[in-house]
Amino acid sequence: MTISRRKLIDPQITPFYHVINRCVRRAYLCGDDPYNGKNYQHRRGWIVNKIKQLASVFCVDVCAYAVMSNHYHLVLRIDTEQQQKLTPEAAISRWLQLFNGHPIAVEFLKEGQIAADKQQALSILVAEWQQRLGSISWFMRCLNEEIARKANKEDQCKGAFWEGRFKSQALLDEQALLSCMMYVDLNPIRAGVTSSLDQSDFTSIQQRIREYHHAKASSSKKMLSSTNHFQLLPFVGSEHQAKKAGINFAFADYLELIDWTGRCIRNDKKGFIAPNQPKILQQMGITADAWLEHSEQFMEHYANVSGRWSRMCAFKQRIGGHWCKGKLASHQLHPN
Repeated sequence: MTISRRKLIDPQITPFYHVINRCVRRAYLCGDDPYNGKNYQHRRGWIVNKIKQLASVFCVDVCAYAVMSNHYHLVLRIDTEQQQKLTPEAAISRWLQLFNGHPIAVEFLKEGQIAADKQQALSILVAEWQQRLGSISWFMRCLNEEIARKANKEDQCKGAFWEGRFKSQALLDEQALLSCMMYVDLNPIRAGVTSSLDQSDFTSIQQRIREYHHAKASSSKKMLSSTNHFQLLPFVGSEHQAKKAGINFAFADYLELIDWTGRCIRNDKKGFIAPNQPKILQQMGITADAWLEHSEQFMEHYANVSGRWSRMCAFKQRIGGHWCKGKLASHQLHPN
């Protein structure tokens, strides 16, 4: 039985979600199509640029992304705190970056005030837009509709560009988040497109590596932030310093882990394996083989939710349904 989207995506359960969308009939509509000989590589740039724009408008952070020839992955975080703090002016201003505004909202933004008889209508509009600005469904709608229109215009055709709206997967704990980000960032390497992380085009890992080198070469971090308006959700370490919002792992550990995992997968666990396990594995008490299997087969092990087995069962009971898909041996990765 199909479960409604509002039940699958609930920020009160978890703010982190893995979303996937695929081109219709799995055609190579964003890459080098072997059937008609045409190259649509530039459309992958369309998708990344649109993701960057939407991340600056919505109260949704991007943890990871990978845009492939016929599908893309996103790991998103709903920032409910930022969403709740939006002023009416901020909500209207953000919404007008994507859609034509209601005359009442435009008038309020321009004049700074509005007649008393229009206050109720304005309040309803602002509340609706504020809710949508923290919605992954609206984020994905804005992304998919624009790319489909541009592609159909370029191809001079009509019809569906995407197979459906999108598939979502709730990430219930830090282990699930890290595993999923690894899975997304390693997509080009697993597909045989490249053998290097810094050459994995249209991925978040490539963006993070380039930003890291840029920050080291730059004399001022402010220079980096001013030249790049779009920033991925940062790694803030495991100490929760100053309660800064971000991913609770050290970026250096993540780089070490993804490099080690990528080498193992690419060479079928033979050769090029680092002599020492990454520190993050030792800290979490995860064996190398268990981690490798979990990372390599992430999508096969889980359906629309990932996390500790107890949390997966609790999630399923809350949204409805009688069973959930998960790795039975997950206690190796998710100790209670």
